[in-house]
Amino acid sequence: MTFLIRPAQALDLPQIMSIYNAEISNGVATWNSQLKSGSDYQEWFESLKNQNFPIFVAESTHSKQIAGYADYSSFRQINGYKDTVEHSVYIHPDFTRQGLGQILMQKLIEHARKQKLHVMVAAIDSENAGSIYLHAKLGFQQTGYMPQVGQKFGQWRDLILMQLILN
Repeated sequence: MTFLIRPAQALDLPQIMSIYNAEISNGVATWNSQLKSGSDYQEWFESLKNQNFPIFVAESTHSKQIAGYADYSSFRQINGYKDTVEHSVYIHPDFTRQGLGQILMQKLIEHARKQKLHVMVAAIDSENAGSIYLHAKLGFQQTGYMPQVGQKFGQWRDLILMQLILN
């Protein structure tokens, strides 16, 4: 199966929302527990666009289905962090284990370097071994471990922070 990696368009938002809402309902890659609406996603899309932050999608060249997406945005809303971003990558369950996470991550890293950003941060559930492995493979280093800082499905969750210095 082949995929086109391209900037997201407003027409992609229903499929992006479906991927994220499935993770809210079933996974721990996000600790968000409230499903997002179409208007939530429209606002998110416009906000990232207005701040010149990217959203990339992996589109199946055969079915035109969005198989995954990736974005980054401000790490924190304090001026001193302006050259640091935090990213997200989500893959549709039907398309996992095909290398899309790595391809989308590489696209984000390339984009961040072109924007002359300094650090990319990953905040990963401590039990997400695949994501931790992928980030390490791409040069990210673990810089923090925060036990029991969040909850999902009634359980306390531990957070691993990893970062990549881009320049």
